[in-house]
Amino acid sequence: MIKNTMLKAVLLVATLGAMASWMPASIAAPITTTALGHNSTTEYIDVPFMPYANPKAPTGGTLSLEARGTFNAANKWMTTGVAMVGTDYLYDTLMTGSLNEAFTMYPQLATKVTYDPDDTSWIIYHINPAARFWDGTPVTSSDVKATYDALLNKGPMYIRSYLGDIKNIEIINKQQVKFIFNSDDNKEILLTVGQFPIFAKSSIDTDFEKITLTPLTGSGPYKLGRVDAGRSVSYVRDPNYWGRDLMVNRGRYNFDMIKFVYYQSDEIAFEGFKSGQYRFRPENKASNWATGYNFPAVKAGMINKETISSENPVPMQGLVMSMRRPIFQDIRVRQALSKAYDFEWMNKTLFHGQYERLQSFFHGSELAATGMPSAEEMRVLTPLIPKLEPLQRQAVLMEWQLPTSDGSGFNRKELLEARQLLLDAGFYYNDMKLYQPNGQLAQIEVLMMGDTMGRVLLPYIRNLKRLGFDATLRQVDGPQYYERVRRFDYDMIVDKFAQSLSPGAEQVGFWGSSAADQAGNRNTIGIKNPEIDAVIEQLGNAKTRDDTILYTQVLDRLLRAGHYLVPLYGKSATNVAYWDQYRHTEKLPSNAIGIDYWWTDKEAEARVNQYLKQ
Repeated sequence: MIKNTMLKAVLLVATLGAMASWMPASIAAPITTTALGHNSTTEYIDVPFMPYANPKAPTGGTLSLEARGTFNAANKWMTTGVAMVGTDYLYDTLMTGSLNEAFTMYPQLATKVTYDPDDTSWIIYHINPAARFWDGTPVTSSDVKATYDALLNKGPMYIRSYLGDIKNIEIINKQQVKFIFNSDDNKEILLTVGQFPIFAKSSIDTDFEKITLTPLTGSGPYKLGRVDAGRSVSYVRDPNYWGRDLMVNRGRYNFDMIKFVYYQSDEIAFEGFKSGQYRFRPENKASNWATGYNFPAVKAGMINKETISSENPVPMQGLVMSMRRPIFQDIRVRQALSKAYDFEWMNKTLFHGQYERLQSFFHGSELAATGMPSAEEMRVLTPLIPKLEPLQRQAVLMEWQLPTSDGSGFNRKELLEARQLLLDAGFYYNDMKLYQPNGQLAQIEVLMMGDTMGRVLLPYIRNLKRLGFDATLRQVDGPQYYERVRRFDYDMIVDKFAQSLSPGAEQVGFWGSSAADQAGNRNTIGIKNPEIDAVIEQLGNAKTRDDTILYTQVLDRLLRAGHYLVPLYGKSATNVAYWDQYRHTEKLPSNAIGIDYWWTDKEAEARVNQYLKQ
């Protein structure tokens, strides 16, 4: 899918209108373009609509989905409160991404951008004069500047890190806003600043940090509908939406209403789906997919099951070990904790053999490191290897393979190896209990919210106890969980690291030393590794698609070799079940389900409604 660029510049550009063509990066003067690609194609610049859209899709109906936990706020961009899901439907961004390309942006609020390929320390976004907020007022440069000022000064720490290369934002006129960056090193920042929702300055000034169920004023395709506090939230399509005829929006946002129904557990949520309380369900529970869809509505032909493939990396889901805790400092301890996880037994007994062990932080994509390091990878690794710990150095140079058990449930071989690693690290046993080298009891608390992961974590806790750990599973409610995670107040948690096909500056927030001690950032592990920092910097400066792949694969090797988390399981495709009223184009996007481009078949919806009345 991804085409490698031969251009000198990092960004692939196309000129306006019918004269669109590839521009050589040697041009010194600034250029104006309607599409930006960071080491990626911009092949849809002249199309009337996206290839995965149906421009003739009927509008109407309700898309209903589930959500988990609770909420008390409408703004997910502040540092307090628990935001309701779905608020992205309220807002437009300056540009919007393609679901078929690695990192390409096309116009939404902005009609075009101006920048200099030879000096990427600035970019100008040209705002569409037709763009309007819900109240009819125009979207201007002042709104853009106010939005980014709020994100940079009051937003979550990981967002401040992500946008940290912004030096200044200048208003040129009502329709032109200029972003100035600290240097021209971070090429992807030109696109990054086009990805965030734009709020009305008037609402930012008064309401940005308020914990309220009233959203900031937006210009998006939906407005907030009914809110049943803690139970459900609905978004209603704006019939006067200014951007409905934009190329990226044709055949998109077809549902009159989008509703999220909240549940406290997956079991209750599944029962809600069976009864039609919501009608579209990504099925993440293997046992449900294998044996659960035998209820009357399925037998009556009212439910569709579909497995949708994706070229995106499978999100790394793992048991994070907080490096802020002394007990996890020794890499041998972290390696031992990985050996205590028996994937083969769990996959056989709990998951009906449906899952894959995640062997990479970019599993299932071209970004994953496989086999032995290539000559190109060794060129990057060679200066770093002497600075790594011996075990990490050894693992980086080898073909990676996680521990494999016989699936019997005893995992004796791996537990014996884990025990020896603990002894080698200076741990010792006394009265059948495991102690740290400093004489303190080897205690580990695994923190979780809700009960979904309980059946996965309890067998792991049992194995930790077999090793002598005083291991406990602590379940807390949503607000307490989020606050503890914000403050990094845990030994171990389950975290998920979703990746795109174009990793870059956001990796600092995941693994960078600068993010390790910033409350609210995404470095939940607390990694502080100069070698990882160096590779992340090289990745951010990648000038071609080949370079992006190379530095990502090296980063993958370093992260795996550090044994910073216990990889759990995942799947290269997404299972979805939905009541037989939703439709999509024959060819879905390569990197997503693309639910925003689905639609309702009104006759089929009527049949479903009639069935549910019986």
